[in-house]
Amino acid sequence: MLNILVVDDEPDIHTLIKRYAERDGCVVTTALDGIKAVELCRKNDYDIIIMDVMMPEMDGFKACKEIKKIKDIPIIMLSARGEEYDKLFGFEVGVDDYVVKPFSPKELMARVNVIVRRNCVKFKREDEAENIIIKGIKINIPGRNVYIDDGKIELTAKEYDILLYFVKNQGIALSRNNILNAIWGYDYFGDDRTVDWQIKHLRGKLGIYREYIKTVRGVGYKFEI
Repeated sequence: MLNILVVDDEPDIHTLIKRYAERDGCVVTTALDGIKAVELCRKNDYDIIIMDVMMPEMDGFKACKEIKKIKDIPIIMLSARGEEYDKLFGFEVGVDDYVVKPFSPKELMARVNVIVRRNCVKFKREDEAENIIIKGIKINIPGRNVYIDDGKIELTAKEYDILLYFVKNQGIALSRNNILNAIWGYDYFGDDRTVDWQIKHLRGKLGIYREYIKTVRGVGYKFEI
């Protein structure tokens, strides 16, 4: 479920985006100007911001720069102006995408999903410790530790290996044989039901993030946000 902030001085734009976003299960907060958007971002976290350029009080470009100073939230800029220099300026101030009005709400939501997926996985190197962070899941690779919302969980060696394999192949449908070969090795002669058993237990330990491991009927599994 994505938490989206829509910033535009036209209430009709709020209504249009909200209608399509809520169909996808998103939560939408709205603001009429850049000042309010910055204020909201100081108090709340959002997965993505959809923001108009031309607004009273503070325009979208200035609001973008102010927001980027306090939080690294991806931003899609909306504008009736489609000139190249407008787009280039937008990218210079930190915009992730630029959509020209009038726009297709279906295409806009497709862009939202692509950008959020791209920004969810962040590889960080902190004091030689490499971490993979996906939403509230943190995998510390050198220590083989996994944290859910900053609380450490205990995984078996195989559960950890499966989770890391899924994360590194995010969005790819993986067959049970793929998983068996990657985790147990090509010389393993066990039953592929072993995979189902291990994933059942892994899902149980991931709590609210269990839904990221999706069953692909007739194939196997896929890790997808």
